[in-house]
Amino acid sequence: MLLQVRNGAFALFLTCCLLGCGNDMEETRFLQRKTLPSNTIKNAKIQRSENGKLQLLMTAPLIEQYTQPESKTEYRKGVYMRFFNGPNKPTATLKARYAVDYDRLGKMMVRDSVVIIDLQRGDTVYLKDLTWNKQEHRIFTDKPVRSKNGKRVTYGDSFESDDAFVSPVIVHQRGTLEWTEVE
Repeated sequence: MLLQVRNGAFALFLTCCLLGCGNDMEETRFLQRKTLPSNTIKNAKIQRSENGKLQLLMTAPLIEQYTQPESKTEYRKGVYMRFFNGPNKPTATLKARYAVDYDRLGKMMVRDSVVIIDLQRGDTVYLKDLTWNKQEHRIFTDKPVRSKNGKRVTYGDSFESDDAFVSPVIVHQRGTLEWTEVE
């Protein structure tokens, strides 16, 4: 009799577990990863300053920090950055669908629909990926670049700038096209 109750209780428990399982794909993918983050931050807003001067304001819907197997921070749902040069003087913005910051290397890489807007020149630069070398204070890519300023469209082989976007350069710039919108 005791054995039947245990088997019946186990069957009831198993049924409840199976019926209670949800199919949230994002949660399932998270649990199937080989490594899980040591810290998770949602709806983050981060400021970077030097000598009391704001240099960077970054927002991200999700930040995951890892310590194993390597120390890194991932921005799986994208990142939005606003760069400053002086008090309340934004110089540029950067938006990407994915980013990863490798702590030991001192490099941050952004990719997937990277868009930089140079607020001083009015340029919008479209890139596949971009690397920020923090020690060298340099931002660059060796992939093709497209830039738009008003009705001008320019193409280049690569891009580089200082990390405050004070001196951005499209390397081997060519193909400036004037275009007009048709109404």
